[in-house]
Amino acid sequence: MSSESSSRRSPWRNKAVVAALAATMLAGPGIAQAAPQPAPVAGERAAAATITWTLVRASNPTTDQQSAYNLITTAMNAAVARYNNLSDLGKTITVRYEPGVPTADGNINGTIRFGSNRSYMTERTALHEIAHTIGVGTSSGWSSLGGSGTWTGAQATALVRQFDGSSAKISTGGGHFWPYGLNYENEFSGTAADRHVRIVAAMKADGL
Repeated sequence: MSSESSSRRSPWRNKAVVAALAATMLAGPGIAQAAPQPAPVAGERAAAATITWTLVRASNPTTDQQSAYNLITTAMNAAVARYNNLSDLGKTITVRYEPGVPTADGNINGTIRFGSNRSYMTERTALHEIAHTIGVGTSSGWSSLGGSGTWTGAQATALVRQFDGSSAKISTGGGHFWPYGLNYENEFSGTAADRHVRIVAAMKADGL
């Protein structure tokens, strides 16, 4: 019975083999039938924003102006590189050398001015003034979240507690914040500068 069943199935097997061979021959030699590939899925994360800057220069600078331009360029390049490395903040900044400015200042409209005092032509000052262009001390979000004397935004508060312990807070006043506000040159270090950028980014996420 087993032999009989086997002989009955054989013609069907033979036909299947013949059909498969015929299909292969009809397809032609050397033709690969690749399975269709799905289209690549676009990434969900948008490209990071960046901070860019331009220095307004005199067409025929004096010795004083050229000296200032060199120091300002070094300071701004370092500060912008740090911001772009540690945050997704975006801003287009115009920098001017204006000797009549007592120290330096930054405006939310994207303008930074450096005065003639060379001791302020540093990365610390540039980081601090970039923060003002982002909104520190200059935006409506600053007034609502920092107007009480303590920053109330959840993300920046959580970050400073990660740095300094569970009771840490960010104090605000006069358009500035501390710790890590880099308000004076003696506050600057690599660690403090990195934390400054991260706190400003967290403030922005809070609604700065």
